[in-house]
Amino acid sequence: MIFPRESGILLHPTSLPGPHGIGDFGADAFRFVDWLAEAGQKLWQIMPLGPTGYGDSPYFSPSAFAGNPLLISLTWLRGDGLLDEEDLADAPGFPDDHVDFGGVIAFKDRLLRLSYVRFESAVGDSQRAAFDRFRAEEAWWLDDYALFMAVKHANDMRGWQEWDEPIRTRDGAAVVAARTAFADQIAYIQYVQFQFQRQWFELRAHANDRGVRIIGDIPIFVAEDSSDVWANQTQFKVDAEGRALAVAGVPPDPFSATGQIWGNPLYDWRTMRQDDFLWWRQRIGRTLQLVDIVRIDHFRAFAAAWVVPAGSETAATGHWERSPGGEVFAAIRREFGEAPVIIEDLGVITPDVITLREILGFPGMNVLQFAFENDPSNVYLPHNYRRGSVVYTATHDNQTTVGWFASKPEAEREAIQRYLGRDGADIAWDMIRLALSSVADTAIIAMQDVLRLGDEARMNVPGQTLGNWSWRFLDTQLGTSLANGLRELTWLYGRLGEDDAPRGANPWDYTNPDGVHKAHQP
Repeated sequence: MIFPRESGILLHPTSLPGPHGIGDFGADAFRFVDWLAEAGQKLWQIMPLGPTGYGDSPYFSPSAFAGNPLLISLTWLRGDGLLDEEDLADAPGFPDDHVDFGGVIAFKDRLLRLSYVRFESAVGDSQRAAFDRFRAEEAWWLDDYALFMAVKHANDMRGWQEWDEPIRTRDGAAVVAARTAFADQIAYIQYVQFQFQRQWFELRAHANDRGVRIIGDIPIFVAEDSSDVWANQTQFKVDAEGRALAVAGVPPDPFSATGQIWGNPLYDWRTMRQDDFLWWRQRIGRTLQLVDIVRIDHFRAFAAAWVVPAGSETAATGHWERSPGGEVFAAIRREFGEAPVIIEDLGVITPDVITLREILGFPGMNVLQFAFENDPSNVYLPHNYRRGSVVYTATHDNQTTVGWFASKPEAEREAIQRYLGRDGADIAWDMIRLALSSVADTAIIAMQDVLRLGDEARMNVPGQTLGNWSWRFLDTQLGTSLANGLRELTWLYGRLGEDDAPRGANPWDYTNPDGVHKAHQP
């Protein structure tokens, strides 16, 4: 698919400012969209919107279809009459610059449950009808997810492989009995998903009205302890108890001598082929229901996946197994036409991955931090880009640009400075300028780089299970001068439409003589 020449910002909603310990779909999200439009940005890239799992990772979710309850705005529910000012007054003193997930989860769950009680007792006919319509329209994924989470709660959140055999294997009578026994909990879970979707749809509509499209994210694999595997056991390579026979990972590479074991179960492609990859068609369809463009994480596994035997100590024992990616996307194309897809084609990329990418016509990714190895033929250097690609200053898995540059040996920093033709004193915006000036049709800038932040603002360290995903920016860090500077660069390199005039700002005008950027001042 050919994308227009545009740019945007990478920022997960949890990183937004907000009053209740985590970014959400409230007023600060609408203000951020307005800031994007002011800055001339046409794209907002987010991470998966699903409920988070172990380690608070949005890439390790109990559902590929559900939404994250933590993103629901409690202030919005107060406006709906489902919470009172007094309910919100006793909020803990959450930090502003990072998410305390444990505290936020306990606080929000209590108030979401309170709002549900009021919804059940006092809601008007129109809201009730909207809820009933939502449950009917989304029943194809919602019923299994709500039942899964209700049974999980009843089993002290243990993995479904440890449940009693009848419900673990989805015996018909056991499923009916569980739906009856946990009816109220199931209805609450459905209510939370209703509020998530209702709020997100309004935020997305606002973004679209301001000329901003949302890039969503699909992790190629799903968690073993998920409603997806539990409800579709024959579609995954699991044993009779639901445990993965082999797991996904990546082979040894320059970053890890033993590779990485991710632990996700693998797809049973032979079974999926029998219904024309229905589960994948549903997954793409659901994602396109929520966002405008889909980014597929670890696309290379659609050509071949690195398969590690269950119980292996390292990924070095794994091997490549071919995947029917061409067939999967042919089925998707038959249903949705030419879906707007971006693929993550980083890492160990073999000729079969490149061939599949070219056949499908999906734009791949370039990351500037991978470019500077003193080799002019490096594919991540901008002079080697294809137009039909996407350039990133950094992804959620990278250091911030400021942190990355500071961590490089002097010789490497000098090589970067030579390529840029700049001294690196403002390295984050030097790299933003490089990304925007490249021939890549799409340029995505990490929000941390716009704000010139160091590694204290890093979102994720791959291989580190805890302590990730918690960074938030402060509402005092955004401003008109920052937007105008970004808009000027965006216009300068042809990423604004013909009717979008620059504001006449110099991107470096808002730096004080002492080097402190005005956007960072209170």
